[in-house]
Amino acid sequence: MERVRDVRELPKAHLHLHFTGSMRPSTLLELADKYGVHLPEALTGGTPPKLRATDERGWFRFQRLYDMARSCLREPEDIQRLVREAAEEDIRDGSGWLEIQVDPTSYAPRLGGLIPALEIILDAVDTASRETGLGMRVLVAANRMKHPLDARTLARLAVRFADRGVVGFGLSNDERRGMARDFDRAFAIARDGGLLAAPHGGELTGPASVRDCLDDLHARRIGHGVRAAEDPRLLKRLAERGVTCEVCPASNVALGVYEKPEDVPLRTLYDAGVPMALGADDPLLFGSRLAAQYEIARAHHGFDDTELAELARQSVRGSAAPADVQEKLLAGVEEWLAS
Repeated sequence: MERVRDVRELPKAHLHLHFTGSMRPSTLLELADKYGVHLPEALTGGTPPKLRATDERGWFRFQRLYDMARSCLREPEDIQRLVREAAEEDIRDGSGWLEIQVDPTSYAPRLGGLIPALEIILDAVDTASRETGLGMRVLVAANRMKHPLDARTLARLAVRFADRGVVGFGLSNDERRGMARDFDRAFAIARDGGLLAAPHGGELTGPASVRDCLDDLHARRIGHGVRAAEDPRLLKRLAERGVTCEVCPASNVALGVYEKPEDVPLRTLYDAGVPMALGADDPLLFGSRLAAQYEIARAHHGFDDTELAELARQSVRGSAAPADVQEKLLAGVEEWLAS
């Protein structure tokens, strides 16, 4: 019988992790106590909250819990702690490269404004990367729920800080609101500035959302993208273009996109040749981190170690990591397989 290797030791890249959502539950409780924030039981019970975001009310509840957690990040040292702990968790799960996603607008009121907020975040990422050895960069994300002009402001800011660690530009929040084409100018600014385009799409709505990200925003990566599995022609297009889908199995189930882990179309995407980068999305709310997503692929979709290694390679190739970092991680994947 073939030995089952530890997926935590498999070198990989983590391309879908939201900033506040990366927080340890214990850290949230400590920060809430520090600032006198009364958290709802859903965030203090010791188990992930019961969520279902396939309707407006469920998505609102998810966002409300996220906003409550974010309200506990008030000082630069809180940001530094969050980033350092996110790096430590990723290293524990075998990540050699992390692109953490953030909308600095959300933190600006408490951190002195938009530019100071992003500078504090980037400084924290730089420090954590140097101290832990984990390659880390930032993907600045606009909010679909806000005006497209706000997104353009963020895109210009992201480009301005490209030499400080910003590698990509995204678009998050409820994809049922805000058409992708409304944000085309913001993404053009980001692309012209050399940033990778990585909007969310194909999670809460169907394949059309993914097509819009490709056609209107010229996405090189898609946040989630799992609903593309419902359209064979779209799958072929993603595969031919080499567009990586940042698939987050645990969060897909937690939010009610799919009923069970085995319903997430990992095998459909994989067999169609669509590159994937498994991600944890928001571990604070969904209860599992990066290695657990690979365990889902193994336990619920029958991925063997050779296929898990290929998933890890795809995550590395889909990243914005420098060539030497990619080469080191890919070599590590081969060592893991040979062990």
